Amino acid sequence: MVLETERLVESRRLLEAHARLMELERWQDEVLLQMYGDGAGGGGARPAPPPEDEQLVRSYFSGVGRLVEALAKELWAVVGSGLTLARQNPTPFVSAVRIVEREEALDKALMEERVGGAMGSSRPLPPGRPRCWRECFFKVIEEAVSARFRNVSYLHTRGPGLAGHLSALQHAIMGDLATVRHLLEHCVPPHYHLTRAYLRACHHCLQSHLGQVIGWELESGEIFAVLNWVLHIYNSSEMMGDPELVAEMDLEELGPLISQEGLEQLQHKYVQSVRKSVSEWMHKALDVELTDWKRDEEPDLDHEGYYYTCLPTIITQMLEENARVALMISEVLRDQTIRMGLYEMDNLLNRFREALVDLGKEHQKDHSAGSSKFYLHYLLASVSNCIILKTSTESLQQQLTTRPAGRFSRTPPNPLAALDRAVRKACRLVMDRLLFELQLFLQDLMSPSWLAQDHVTRKICTVLEHHCELYSRVRPPCRQRLQEECQWLVVVEYIRVLMQKKLVCRCADEREQLAQRMTMDVQQLRDVFQGMEGDGAVGEVNPIALLSVLSSFIKLRDPSVLTLEVCGLVTKYPDISEEHVIVLMDIRGDVSRDIRGSVLNFLEQSAPQLQSGYRPIFTDILVPSPSLAFCLPTSKCA
Repeated sequence: MVLETERLVESRRLLEAHARLMELERWQDEVLLQMYGDGAGGGGARPAPPPEDEQLVRSYFSGVGRLVEALAKELWAVVGSGLTLARQNPTPFVSAVRIVEREEALDKALMEERVGGAMGSSRPLPPGRPRCWRECFFKVIEEAVSARFRNVSYLHTRGPGLAGHLSALQHAIMGDLATVRHLLEHCVPPHYHLTRAYLRACHHCLQSHLGQVIGWELESGEIFAVLNWVLHIYNSSEMMGDPELVAEMDLEELGPLISQEGLEQLQHKYVQSVRKSVSEWMHKALDVELTDWKRDEEPDLDHEGYYYTCLPTIITQMLEENARVALMISEVLRDQTIRMGLYEMDNLLNRFREALVDLGKEHQKDHSAGSSKFYLHYLLASVSNCIILKTSTESLQQQLTTRPAGRFSRTPPNPLAALDRAVRKACRLVMDRLLFELQLFLQDLMSPSWLAQDHVTRKICTVLEHHCELYSRVRPPCRQRLQEECQWLVVVEYIRVLMQKKLVCRCADEREQLAQRMTMDVQQLRDVFQGMEGDGAVGEVNPIALLSVLSSFIKLRDPSVLTLEVCGLVTKYPDISEEHVIVLMDIRGDVSRDIRGSVLNFLEQSAPQLQSGYRPIFTDILVPSPSLAFCLPTSKCA
């Protein structure tokens, strides 16, 4: 009987083999029952048999135990191959399930017999009972699922193949689920809930597998693939969100594929990986920008006619693309990525400003036209670039919707402040270049040749026109800012030369001539800066209008009303000092000691307050210290 049953097992005639096995076990049970007694009758339980008799019986039936092991091995092999068999020939799988149910019924009957009427019997359960083959059935199913996971592109999981691996897992799981639902589910009793068991096994295997994956050193693209798969694909209608599967699976009971802490760590790794890439690209973009500054050609013009280089395009596209990709995962990750980008933007702008400082120093060492031909042009392109970056930064800041947390929980440095510092520095360098080009002609102001002809002013205006034309290549509002600063600089330098008292009038005709020349200069400057002067709003200083006021001060015929004139001057320009007024009276050359004292006394008593929005102009104009009169070294003087 044992040999015949072994042949049946080897040929996978499992139901027949199991029937023979049950008959062998029945024989074994009958012998053991005779030895131990059934515990019924008035005599009570029979004494336990001698150990050697029990050993003899077990030895005689040892082949039965080997048959159980052999049958179980074949049985679990069939169950483990259930997915394949279901598509080809499900009969072996059905036979295996029937055997499992028979064994489960035998276990239940023996346990009930022992707990019920046979409690007084000393006969133990038959060898190997209870077998719990139904429980083993589901364990084999779990192991089969785990093996399927290991076989799906497992060798190519790391690196670029991770996304493909997850995709292969998705298709394999859904394909297997379709087989379980439409084929295997009909091969088992309804109470097996085989689809639910398979889903649970898949979920547990995924939890374990993804726990290993997130422990690797992943790049940003790999982390994105994992986050997207876990948070979106797995719960979508393409996978576990399928309406037919939702009823079979309670995701809250099973828990998330990756814990909340694990997700936060994974998102942190993602942001840090992206930050490394962003930092590297920003360094490269800045290096390219510094190389462009040394090009022997004018910067490119965009479709609106403004100077630009590739720097803002690279930075803007990179930050916006990173924010867009992160949003595919969640708003929280998008906001973390944006804040990281703002940190890196701030660092870039600080380096950008330092590069401008170095460029200015290098230019000051060599003002030759050959080495600095397009120096000014690239400064202006830098200003336009900052305007583009400002727009991009504001757009990114407006996208933020969640409160900061984690590594970037602190309020990040404001890139707009760094942008403003960079723009201020670039504009300052532009004005320095303008001053350098004007310096030669400014020296000739207030000279006899200037008084006689207007060639000096024409040369100054030529330089200003050239600069203003270049400023039109800068994006607003910095274009207006540069034009205003240009106007401010030329007026300040003009008055600074006036304060040197290179011309001192000796009569009314000379005062008339000086005032007339200044009036003509004002008109030429107005023509250059046409449409750029202020509208006379409260607190606003119109620099060119100041030249007209000073011209009128010098031209005034009646010095007795100078106090009234100074009163108006102080009211309009409250930062004018006593030294400035003294120089102006010296230039007139006709102010008596009494009038001078009256004016100075008025200045001492008046303390005008600077209005809100007023930009001081005279504070930028230093009055040269009066030179000591030469005298012979007499003892009295000493």
